[in-house]
Order: sequence, then C-alpha cells, then structure tokens
Amino acid sequence: MSERTEGQPAAGPDYAALTRTVRELVEVMRAAGLQRLEVAQGDLRISLECSTVPPAASGAPAVVAPPIAAPEAGPAATEPLETIVAPMVGTFYAAPRPGADPFVRVGDHVEPGQVVAIIEAMKVMNELVAERAGTIVEILVENGQPVEYGQPLMRLRPD
Repeated sequence: MSERTEGQPAAGPDYAALTRTVRELVEVMRAAGLQRLEVAQGDLRISLECSTVPPAASGAPAVVAPPIAAPEAGPAATEPLETIVAPMVGTFYAAPRPGADPFVRVGDHVEPGQVVAIIEAMKVMNELVAERAGTIVEILVENGQPVEYGQPLMRLRPD
C-alpha cells in the first residue's frame, strides 16, 4: 500500500479512509447476508469473512436494519422480549433532529420498517428500523450517547 495519489502525503496510507471502507464493506455483507467478500483495487486487496450470517435486511437498501437478538429468558420474564441492538459503532439519536419528538417512547407500538432511532457514523445518519411489530418496553441508551456494535439499544415485546 505504498501507492501515492495526488494530494496524499508521502508518509503512508490513509488509515481513516481504509477503516471507513472496511466498515462500509461489512455493512454490505450484513445487508446481503454474505459470508465472504473480497475486494481488490490496484495493489489493495480486502478479504472479509464471518463465521455467522445475520438475516438479510428486508427493508429498502438504503436503510440499515438492526439485528434483533433471540428472545430473552429470565426468571422475571413472563413474556419473551427481543432486543434491538446497534448494527454499528456511532452516536445514538432518539429523534430526527435536536428538539424534535423522539421516534419512539416506552409504550409505543411499532410496525415493521418503522424508524425507531438513528445512529450517526462518520457523519452519515443511519436509520434503525423495527424488524417486526411490537411494543417498546425499554430504551436502554440516552440520546446522543456513543454506542458500540452489538450494544443493546431497546427492548421490544413482539405482537
């Protein structure tokens, strides 16, 4: 990766751009349900492989659908709950803009494909949509809070 392009310092590769590219490719893999992906451009080759494949997103291609974990079981759980988790690292936003009403509140009923939050990653706003109908029973993160990949964000009681 010693190729130098115009405007790039001779010091070395742009690791921030490479990191963004890898994250975008991971999202492509998840959305398409791929287990393996190889990309080559010039001397650069990126090969990604995962051991498990999350379900392919059923919504519009531009919308990032969060994975939903298996129903939780616990001694106090009388009904199975599902957890909506962060599909990426970023900043969690409960509303479309500052000062606006949140997408959902505890007790709200959601339908499949309904936006429940936004995660901002690298200045890109990624909508999180409900995979199934149900009632929001818990919101686990605060507006503006940084979140990690796979972090639980909300609990949903499916219909």
